[in-house]
Amino acid sequence: MRLDLFLKTCRLIKRRTLARDMCDNGRVLVNGREAKPAKEMKQGDIVTLKFSSRSIDLEVLGVFTTSSRKTPPEELYRIISETRMPKDA
Repeated sequence: MRLDLFLKTCRLIKRRTLARDMCDNGRVLVNGREAKPAKEMKQGDIVTLKFSSRSIDLEVLGVFTTSSRKTPPEELYRIISETRMPKDA
């Protein structure tokens, strides 16, 4: 499954186009490296998402070949850490 589709299917990002934009801007890392939207995800990958107010590290637990299957997000990934960014005054 593609990275951008995985992020949408897991409900981490609302739309696939937003996931693509984040990847293109270097705000998504897979196993410590910047990843393109077409990166193939596999079980065991470590994904880092850098939002404006927080950063999330997660481990991929499972990947399905079809997006039509409704799977709870808890079965697809596990959050390793979540860091809040300090607000600038």
